[in-house]
Amino acid sequence: MNPELFLADLEAKPQALAELAESLADDPFAAVPADVRRVVFLGMGSSRYAAGVAALRLRAAGVDAVAEYASARASYPAAPGTLVVPISATGGSRETLDAVERYRGGSGFVAALTNVPGSAVTEGADLVVDMLAGEERGGVACRTFQHTLALLLALEARLSGGHRGVAQLVWQAAEATADLLDRREQWLPRAVELLDGPHGVYTVAPAEHLSSAEQSALMFREGPRRPADACETGDWSHVDVYLTKTLDYRAILFPGSAYDAQAMDWVTQRGSTILAVGADLPGAAETIRYAHDDGPDVALLTETLVAELVAAHWWSATAA
Repeated sequence: MNPELFLADLEAKPQALAELAESLADDPFAAVPADVRRVVFLGMGSSRYAAGVAALRLRAAGVDAVAEYASARASYPAAPGTLVVPISATGGSRETLDAVERYRGGSGFVAALTNVPGSAVTEGADLVVDMLAGEERGGVACRTFQHTLALLLALEARLSGGHRGVAQLVWQAAEATADLLDRREQWLPRAVELLDGPHGVYTVAPAEHLSSAEQSALMFREGPRRPADACETGDWSHVDVYLTKTLDYRAILFPGSAYDAQAMDWVTQRGSTILAVGADLPGAAETIRYAHDDGPDVALLTETLVAELVAAHWWSATAA
């Protein structure tokens, strides 16, 4: 793992997304059977974060879907009409390989999603979908997380009635990502200042964007090795509100929940520090906006870059 190469990986995001958008002129999931009744996502870490949001969206569209920890001892059995999607950027996650083994050669359909075609996770798969994220030389899953989300949106489009508009969405995410990178000197120093407290960093997002909070917290733990944890916005008032009473509580909040105001009422009363990303939020110490941030799906694909760049800054400073 290398902080300078991690930053270079982040700076390469717009070009990688543009190439992914071009590839999405063709549906990468066109071979998926039309009779899918259930989707089982298998993954760990960033892969599971992305899958959790994808499963929620599919359920909202009327498709039975679950995102499992690949390390779980058991899940739904292989059955006709079941689509199994093992997700592993490297293609070699031990837990995911063990989990997908239960489905190889069964009566379901296995579509492996990986950044390394030909890797172990693709063995015996009925379909292999390349993330097309390029090599992450910094050793941190950043582009692969973003591309996983984009491709799972393409799968959602396929299962809910057709391959619609995903390529355009990814183009917009490329533009949004480039905008944040190009203007980082304007917003990054203030973000670093606000989040640099003695008790770690917290990340908060609605259920529909929970992967953004989870991935952002992971970036703080994985690179600069800072304490960080994620919470869903509505649940925050039941599980994390207590921290604001005793800690110098500092958080990134991704707006969009019906319960944003409820959370902000508590943090305002207790003098906590909130950095809002993607939408104005009354009571926030600062808000970071970017191109196309009024589109929820563009935000889903883009907003973690704020935490990634803060993490890259801290990581580089500690490595110097």
